[in-house]
Amino acid sequence: MSKHRHPAYTEEFRKEAVRMAGLPDRKASEVAEQLGISVQQIYNWKRQFSRLSEKQFNSLEGVDYSRNESDEVKKLKRENHRLKQENEFLKKVSAYFAKHQE
Repeated sequence: MSKHRHPAYTEEFRKEAVRMAGLPDRKASEVAEQLGISVQQIYNWKRQFSRLSEKQFNSLEGVDYSRNESDEVKKLKRENHRLKQENEFLKKVSAYFAKHQE
């Protein structure tokens, strides 16, 4: 009993398929039909590329697949939380000194 083996696609082919499917005027189903692959394969490749590290795959033709943006958002949220805590502390300290300055 042998497994049905799908042809191996080059990384360039896969990237181009994902890029074409990501264009605003194109549907993934149209691209899949044009390339002779299943639409699910395009979604799988897109998911795989989005999981890869920055060094392996960043963006192609303006479509960003890196995680830099989400990492940056997490960093900014942590910094915002820290700054809010510092601000609350400074409010308490200034209220304390204002009260005891009389």
